[in-house]
Amino acid sequence: MNNILVTGGNGQLGSELREIAPNYPKNKFLFTDAKELDITNHTAVKKFIEINKINSIVNCAAYTAVDKAEEQQGLADAVNHLAVANFAQLAKDYNINLIHISTDYVFDGTKHKPYLETDTPNPKSVYGQTKLDGELAIQRINPANSVIIRTSWVYSRFGSNFVKTMLHLAKERDEISVVADQIGSPTNAADLAQTILQILPKVENKTVEIYHYANEGFCSWAKFSNEIFKLLNIDCRVNKLTTAEYPTKAKRPKYSVMETRKIKQVYEVRIPMWEVSLEKMLKVKS
Repeated sequence: MNNILVTGGNGQLGSELREIAPNYPKNKFLFTDAKELDITNHTAVKKFIEINKINSIVNCAAYTAVDKAEEQQGLADAVNHLAVANFAQLAKDYNINLIHISTDYVFDGTKHKPYLETDTPNPKSVYGQTKLDGELAIQRINPANSVIIRTSWVYSRFGSNFVKTMLHLAKERDEISVVADQIGSPTNAADLAQTILQILPKVENKTVEIYHYANEGFCSWAKFSNEIFKLLNIDCRVNKLTTAEYPTKAKRPKYSVMETRKIKQVYEVRIPMWEVSLEKMLKVKS
């Protein structure tokens, strides 16, 4: 029996993993959230791992309030960096497989073609920097059988996300304004969850490997909104804004499309187009 600790168990990705866990009966999943396991507490995490004889960790926990992170740098660092370093050390000490979820926000968005895993990160926000610091900690500690998966623009039936926000706004307004000059790849958390459990038993590497995972294709936030409304036949006009017209505390990358060829080749992963996955999620939700 493979005992898998899933942190961030009530978040978008954690919830999607929980949904499909029954399809993997050879594994015992232990889903935790901040109330059940304080991942910033080294002693508590170590004790949990020992008591439950954990073989694998899927770290979905993260401080993801991008704008709030500009003011809560200490908390963001504790969750996105220091806790990750702790997981890496424990993975090394106890010979545990580790999958850590990171973000496209480690890039500055100045590239105009998909980012490779080997491209140099240059985050422009506290959130992006703390996530990069977490990545660097894993690489420095270098536990065997560990991978970092960077993903982008994640949405789900669960938790708070862009899709739910758009649907909520469309109930209240006839038209909304959405940024149209930031480009990325919307990612259905359900697809990522399937991929994680597909590759977990196959992870076998002496040094930490980084992979990019996002649904195929790309769009702007405005186009993403239009697609949501089109698929649900919602009559809501989307007005296009520039980033300059919608200032935020944290800078977002203007272009954060990621090349996913590596994970597809190494683990024979098939990745759906973002429009297909969005339609699938909306059908299930409705």
